[in-house]
Amino acid sequence: MRTHYCGELSKDNIDQTVEICGWVNRRRDHGGVIFLDMRDKRGIAQVVINPDNADFELAESIRNEFVLKITGQVIARGEGLVNPKLATGEIEIVAKNIEILNASKPIPFQIDSTDTSEEVRLKYRYLDLRRDEMQQRLRLRSKVTHFMREFMDGNDFLDIETPFLTKATPEGARDYLVPSRTHPGEFFALPQSPQLFKQLLMMSGFERYYQIVKCFRDEDLRADRQPEFTQLDVETSFMNEDEIMSMMEEMTRGMFKSVIDVDLPDEFPTITYADAMNLYGVDRPDMRIPMQITDMDELMQGVDFKVFSGPASNDGSRVAALRVPGGATISRKKIDKYTKYVSIYGAKGLAYIKLNEDGPASPILKFLGDEVTAKVIEMTGAQTGDIIFFGADKTKIVNEALGNLREQLAKDLDLFESEWAPIWVVDFPMFDANDDGSLSAIHHPFTAPSVDAKTLEKTADTALSRAYDLVINGSEVGGGSIRIHQVEMQQTVLKLLGISDDEAKDKFGFLLDALQYGCPPHGGMAFGLDRLVMIMTGSDSIREVIAFPKTQTAACLLTDAPAGVPRKVLRELSIKVSLPEKD
Repeated sequence: MRTHYCGELSKDNIDQTVEICGWVNRRRDHGGVIFLDMRDKRGIAQVVINPDNADFELAESIRNEFVLKITGQVIARGEGLVNPKLATGEIEIVAKNIEILNASKPIPFQIDSTDTSEEVRLKYRYLDLRRDEMQQRLRLRSKVTHFMREFMDGNDFLDIETPFLTKATPEGARDYLVPSRTHPGEFFALPQSPQLFKQLLMMSGFERYYQIVKCFRDEDLRADRQPEFTQLDVETSFMNEDEIMSMMEEMTRGMFKSVIDVDLPDEFPTITYADAMNLYGVDRPDMRIPMQITDMDELMQGVDFKVFSGPASNDGSRVAALRVPGGATISRKKIDKYTKYVSIYGAKGLAYIKLNEDGPASPILKFLGDEVTAKVIEMTGAQTGDIIFFGADKTKIVNEALGNLREQLAKDLDLFESEWAPIWVVDFPMFDANDDGSLSAIHHPFTAPSVDAKTLEKTADTALSRAYDLVINGSEVGGGSIRIHQVEMQQTVLKLLGISDDEAKDKFGFLLDALQYGCPPHGGMAFGLDRLVMIMTGSDSIREVIAFPKTQTAACLLTDAPAGVPRKVLRELSIKVSLPEKD
């Protein structure tokens, strides 16, 4: 139907007769001459329709987003009429024939508008996706997956599909359940990851597997989460963590260079989980930010200020300080906003010391005294013009409050020292202790510990795992581990997690059996494709890089999903719906 794409026309096409197809991006009527900006997937070209054109009356009925086929002659734009902002700005097409392929109702928002609400955009997502910004994001996403496939294929990995209908397993979030018609009262679960299947593939002797796969988690949503998401899933046998990390680092470096022409460091730095939490408050530190958290426990144990001395003297609590360069200019009103911000993470307040030209200033100076104040300034390296914020509470609260405050301050004060900063986080604890004393796996129950089974039983609360996360600009873009490949170790880990032998057999019997038939040492990694593309495009949410995303309530405004189903269907599935009573 077309001889050329709109966005590919140039001076080389002058005097040629061309046929283009696309949407009317914009229509303008200038004193009897009609101008149409025609848009297709390659760009925009301007079409001129003169009054003597036989289709001029037809052109007067055309509006934005009509779908047209136009035949015309390419000419050079007149002197002073060149549009340098447009790739085709040196030429225009004088229309000879116009064919309306389809009309359009008045659209609910302008395609090039930047102030349309997300709710409207998601309801009319097919219109939203016509925007150049969305087109570019999804094209970049396609380039990322293409590079991933080429890299994995080039390193002898096999692309193998794993099932979507599987069995519920404990992986940290709620499963999406699918009722079985042929097995009344029983359910499949949509996979949170292909974890067990890819391990079984290693036991099957394939040695190197990958898959770009959909995964599902029924969890509370944030800007960087969706109920269904896509990941690059990788597993390999006979490689240790250093070798796997090196290969995945090579892929990441090549992908950034190939897709967005960014040179990441020749070698990504590494930090332990313990250091990340102690210095940055989070296990996904943004290394573009120069600020670090300074531990104040020893200094504050002897002060009369119980708000500090209490946590400083208690196990499981912490007093820490965060020096903010140039932060003395932060107003009291803004400090109040930051105080409210850290309360999200459980902090009861936000003490501070400002270093003004005439010396330190703070409501807490009278409680600390000159000597302790001077020591705080020395330990944090603070200078005149800075501010020092404090956290004093349970360690988890202090870390989350100061860690997230650090990132918020960097955004507000533009404290980033570089554009890109990847880092590996290693030496994660094997387990996390719950309030009732039970243990939960930090990653998943199939992660190998760094000690043998007998030592693990004795040191479960302090044992480290052989897990690793790749963090870029403060976002975890990938995580993996060496897996357990011996049945005795797997049984020990399940036992420590409070999973009985009968429960283990019921949920993981197939895995425990497979481990006894010559399972090789193996490990792997998964990259969150949505989050990775979000970072590479500079988007604020993964919804901006997914063609048809869900809202933060896990709803699809486009299709009105989820939705009820007829009772007949429920009866076939042996399901009875019992809704909670409304207040």
